[in-house]
Order: sequence, then C-alpha cells, then structure tokens
Amino acid sequence: MLIGIDTGGTNIDGVLIENGQIIKKIKNPVDRKDLFNTVLKALNELIEGRDLEKIKRINLSTTISTNAIVENKISPVAILLQSGPGINNDFSDLTSDLYNLTGYVDHRGKVVKGIDSKELKEAEMALNLTKNRHLAAVSKFSTRNPDAENAIADYFSDKVKHITLGHKLSGRLNFPRRVNTAYLNAAVNDIFSDFAINILRAVKEKGIKAPVFILKADGGTMPVSQATASPVETILSGPAASFMGISALASAVEDALLLDIGGTTSDIFFLVSGVPVFAPQGIQIAGKKTLVRSIFSVSIGLGGDSLLQVNEKQQLQIGPERKGLPVVFGGAAPALTDAAALKGLISVESEALEKAKQTLKPLADKLGLTLENFANTTLTQAAKMIATAVNENLAVLNSKTLYTVKEVLEGRQIKPSKIIIVGGPANLMAPYLEKELGWKASCPKHFEIANAIGAALAKPTVEMNLIADTGRKILSVPEAGVYEPINANFNLSDARKTIVNLLEKAAKDMGDSNFEAEITEESSFNMIDGFRSGQNIRIKAQLRPGLIANLNGGEE
Repeated sequence: MLIGIDTGGTNIDGVLIENGQIIKKIKNPVDRKDLFNTVLKALNELIEGRDLEKIKRINLSTTISTNAIVENKISPVAILLQSGPGINNDFSDLTSDLYNLTGYVDHRGKVVKGIDSKELKEAEMALNLTKNRHLAAVSKFSTRNPDAENAIADYFSDKVKHITLGHKLSGRLNFPRRVNTAYLNAAVNDIFSDFAINILRAVKEKGIKAPVFILKADGGTMPVSQATASPVETILSGPAASFMGISALASAVEDALLLDIGGTTSDIFFLVSGVPVFAPQGIQIAGKKTLVRSIFSVSIGLGGDSLLQVNEKQQLQIGPERKGLPVVFGGAAPALTDAAALKGLISVESEALEKAKQTLKPLADKLGLTLENFANTTLTQAAKMIATAVNENLAVLNSKTLYTVKEVLEGRQIKPSKIIIVGGPANLMAPYLEKELGWKASCPKHFEIANAIGAALAKPTVEMNLIADTGRKILSVPEAGVYEPINANFNLSDARKTIVNLLEKAAKDMGDSNFEAEITEESSFNMIDGFRSGQNIRIKAQLRPGLIANLNGGEE
C-alpha cells in the first residue's frame, strides 16, 4: 500500500492506494497554526483498520518551506562568500550579515589562493557567529573544487547551529543563484527540520515501518531524512504533486494546458507533446532566483475560497484574499464557490444556499446585477483571470527555448489543444475556461484529490552534474560528493558510465528498483593550460521523474 498526503493552503488531501486502486481518500481543512497535527490526523484516518505491514511508502507534499519564505517566517542567516575576481554581485538584499573572504578557485577548479584561518576568525567575530546561528558558505566554482567550502565547514562545524555549503545543493554553475539557494536552504532549515522530526516520530509511534518521502519541485521524491539537509528542494512541492496527480489520472500526447484549481490558488502547467515543461535554471521565489530544479509552474491567487468584493472603483474583485470557507460550507464571507452554488453547479442544502444568496445580494446590487447575472459574471471573470495568466506565460515560453524533462526543444512553439483540470473547484470552472480559451476542457476521475494521488505515486528523483578535466586529472560530481582523480585517457564514454552508475546507486539507496537513468546534456571539448592540454567533459543526467505505479481506472 502507498500513502499520499498533500497539504495545501486550504485543505489537506490524503489517499491510500493498493494494487493501483484507491481504497480510501480524505479531504480535511488545514490548520495553518498546527500543520503537524493536521498531517497526523490525516494519517490516522488513512491507516485506521489497516494492516500496517502492508504500507510500503508514505509520500508527503507540504507547503511548509514555501510558506516560510513567502511569509518571511525564516531563520536569520549569515553568509560567508569567496567570490574571487569578476562580476561584483550584490547580495545585501539577502542579509546584512555577510562577509567576503579573499582567495579563490578558478573556473577549472584550481586553487589560486586558499582559505586563511585567521580570516575565518575575523569573519566569526564580524558576523557574531554562535551556536544558535545559521551559516551559508559559498565559494565560486566550488562545484569543481569544494576545498574552500569544506575548510569553512571544518572551522565552523562546532561554532554554529547549521552550515549550508553551496556545492552540496547543485552541481550547476551560476554563482548568484547558488548563493540564493544556499541562503534559502539555511533559512528554512529550522522549520523544516522540526516538521520532519515530528513526522518521523509520529510514523514510528504508529508502528509504521515504511519509509517516508517528501515531494520535490521537479515532481520526484526524496527521503525525508535527506531532505533535512536540503529542505530548499521541497519548495513548491505542492504544485509538483498537482502535476504528478494529473499525470496519473489523465493521459495526453499532444500539447496541453494543465490546471490545478485549489481553495486558495490555481497552478498552471504546460505539456509539450505530452511531456512537461521545466524551468531551465530553477525556481524563482519571493524575488530570489535559485538552482532548485522544477517543473515550470505559475501560481495565481485565485481559488474556490477566493473572497468576492466590490472595490472602490465599483468593480468586482476576486481574491487573492480568502477569509475561510465559502458561505455554503459554513463560512462568513462570500467566495467564488458561493457563486457556483447560485448557478447550480454544486449541490448544497437549501438553507446554505439561501444564506449565500443573502451574502452575495449586496455585491450584486452594487453592480446593478441580478443574483443570476452576478454569479455568471463572477465565474466568467474568474475564467478570464486564469486565461490571462495562461496566455501571458504561454507567450513567455514561446519566446525562448523550451526545456522539457526529456530534451531541449529549439524553435518549438506550445499550441495547447486541450485543458486538463483538477482540484476541488475544477468541474465548476471547466465550461467557463473552455469558452475563454477555446480548448476542450475535462476533469479526470478523482480530480478533487489529484494532489494526494500525485504525491503517493511520485518516484524518487536525483539530478547529477559531472565535470571531468583530463588535463588536471580530476573528476567531480557534487551531488554525489564525488571528487576523485582520473587518468589522462578518461573519455566521454567513461563519463557516461560513471554518472549512470552513480544514479543507479542513488536509486537503490532510496529503494527504487524501477528507475530510469538518462543523460540530458553532454559535451566534450579540448582545453589548453600552458604546456598542458586535456579534455573538458561535462554531463548532466537524472533519474527521470515518473510514477511508481499506474492508477487503475484513473481517467474518465
């Protein structure tokens, strides 16, 4: 049996899946002030009366890291940099506790000037580093030689609470993004670690021996125990769960628009010939560009619980604010779902419907509309808001090279011909979106809990970046912690075998026997350094995101 639990901004969804069949599903409200007990309650409901020995895996997706960053409820972080020569990047927007070390590693990984221990002592004093502080340390080109960052870690290991090293988060080059990524990783370490510790304790107390995984932004999973070292990878795990759920419930071989309409937000995704579009560089969150690998997604502040109001310009405003549940479900403030109830798109008790009418009538009166016309106007405007976001992002994607989970597509344009919609309000919005966008819209079976299904079925993923310099006779794969010597005859074929073997080991360590290791980028070119020459070999490879198992009877 597989358990999937997704915590959104409004609801927590859960599923128990056995042999490709959903045998239990739940949807509860989220207590944002007590996320741990919200998850624990969902887990209790799913396992009640079940043979715990049959549970093979628990996959969670959580908004905890994302919300901490967006709401600025993060730990203070000191940053220690070794930037070296070149562009002088300004990171003052991250923190005022920032110290620049001298020395540097060049682009080939050669140490030009090493770390000075006296300078580390000066940094310790200047940054007021103590055992309750978090530190992010990043040296330029550390992915090609981590000696500087490792020296910093050795010095500060017993002097600060936690250290994030830039080279351990991504093997890709981009110094500013690596600094942002390391900073955010350190900033959410406390809140995510507390969550992870409590979840693992609860699972153990319940007598569940199954491993616990967390969803990453790329649609894959990683063990919760590993995620405590790199919690930044769990940012946007909610949208990732949405995408994987849609993949499990509905099939598409053409270009398509995928939508998850939740209670608070709507997430937008695109398929190119049935393959998801990826963010080529990484996530951008709260204005900070990172190296966190991610499915391309856009969130807008519109959902079933979005507050309805008439603004000072006498215009209807939908969201992004929400004030609890819709009136028809016991709330006090008018919401988008209430307009749907007036249109007869959802079945509610007559008393609840009457209360919704009383709440919406003052808004309709302000706009000079009947309740029927107000409801239709509201749903049409909501569809237009989503359609505008879809078209704007489609234009952006079609103006540049497309990156997918499989390949880079030069000159390819996305031309959706269908819309697949999941989330609680999905069936309410389908006909309105179909009219606005002109593409056939459908909602798969179990659309209301698609995120939990996606979480349950998501496979583990890893991306690795290999760099081999035969002139210097050194090989590095930062994500695997590999920095080792090679001989001068090491070639592209050897590099392919090396990285695939490392990926296979990573998959087996995570209990995945049904993995697909693939090379996504590779290059090899000659380099000359004085009287020495050699090959510079670079390979990017991954365990491809996918589903652990197929869901029987997923699509309608």
